[in-house]
Amino acid sequence: MTNNLNTLATALYVKIDDWLKAFPELVPWRPRVGIAPKLGDAELVTLAVMSVLLGFTSERRWLRHARSELSGMFPYLPGQPGYNKRLRAASGLVVHIIQVLGRDTSLWSDDVWVVDSTPVECGRSRETARRSQLAGWAEYGYCASHSRFFWGLRLHLLCTLGGLPVAFALTGAKADERTTLLDMLDTDPDLAARHPGQTIIGDRHYYGRAFEHALAEGDLRLLRPARKGEPPRTATQLFKPLRQTIESINQTFKGQLDLERHGGRTEAGVIVRVASRVLALTAAIWHNDTTGQPVARSLTAYDH
Repeated sequence: MTNNLNTLATALYVKIDDWLKAFPELVPWRPRVGIAPKLGDAELVTLAVMSVLLGFTSERRWLRHARSELSGMFPYLPGQPGYNKRLRAASGLVVHIIQVLGRDTSLWSDDVWVVDSTPVECGRSRETARRSQLAGWAEYGYCASHSRFFWGLRLHLLCTLGGLPVAFALTGAKADERTTLLDMLDTDPDLAARHPGQTIIGDRHYYGRAFEHALAEGDLRLLRPARKGEPPRTATQLFKPLRQTIESINQTFKGQLDLERHGGRTEAGVIVRVASRVLALTAAIWHNDTTGQPVARSLTAYDH
């Protein structure tokens, strides 16, 4: 099978459409009486994924491009306000499809996960921080990896070593990474139950007896570097090279999927734009895995 954006889009559309037919309760709510949408929900989500992979951060520019270049695949496209409204309403479907595609890959059975968080900047000026609709959720935080302060959110990622997102969450910039990880696991208790004895690799911020005890109760093993003043921890020399995997995944989100150029100005807007980027990476890995590509996380075939 040809490995390019058109084949990925076709396969993704068919997968979503079949899933919605099997589980119609996942279709975003709309009034029973009214005009039926000309653009299906599977087409809508597929469009969102394609826009991310092609590097469009403006919905207006993306829709102009799609009308010019993709009219054969999408005969009808709404205006930007309608597209934006439909996409925000479909955020729950986007998150669900991330899980569906992830579980349909061979990477899902990996016995090692990596966890970390990365900044999602939402503004730079003091006036933006004061007047933005995101104020209260977005906040000032510090990124130790890049030695910089920022105003916005944090994307918390739990991934396989192959880069497949297993779970994710968006929080304020100062949210505790340990609490967020436990919340992610509690939100989907089936996740840990299906991976007994799973190993999680994290950095020094994932520490504490109560935290490690909570993970152990879920039959999860934590590997992390020793903090200052702690005795050396076991297996540190073995997982240190693997620790860089999560940094590479974060760079994929920022360098190739424009995570910090999401353009969201409201809570719903930021959520669906970030989720669309997680879905885009998951869809690429899913398609690469299905077609037997040597590097599952490669996006090169889909960015042009």
